[in-house]
Amino acid sequence: MLPIRSALRCAALAFAALSVALPLPTLAQDSPARKELKRVDLDGVPGMEVVSSITEYKTGESISAHRHHGIEAGYVVQGAMVQLPGKEPMMLPTGAPVLNLRDVMHGGFTVVGSGSLVLFTVHIVDKGKPLYDVAK
Repeated sequence: MLPIRSALRCAALAFAALSVALPLPTLAQDSPARKELKRVDLDGVPGMEVVSSITEYKTGESISAHRHHGIEAGYVVQGAMVQLPGKEPMMLPTGAPVLNLRDVMHGGFTVVGSGSLVLFTVHIVDKGKPLYDVAK
């Protein structure tokens, strides 16, 4: 088992590799894999809301490259092997942190191997906009 610092370093490298510069996005349809848990206004900050979700991607399912109209933070509840197009598979380990800043493209990978990838995420985003936009 990897020490916690090594595991977090690997997770940070994996998420950095999955953050990619892509063409301008188009409006997304929400993923059926995402189950919204709660949505509330961000107290004291007009026009912003907080959205918590749990998402499970099964083997063979893809996470489209996308961006958020705010910040995404989360946690890998169940790790899995993921693969970017044309790249070697890499492990996204259980316990890895998730942090994606406003308007930064990320995702664009497929879950490979035998297990599902399960993510818990919290988004602090512009109210009235879609939770995310996908790349063309």
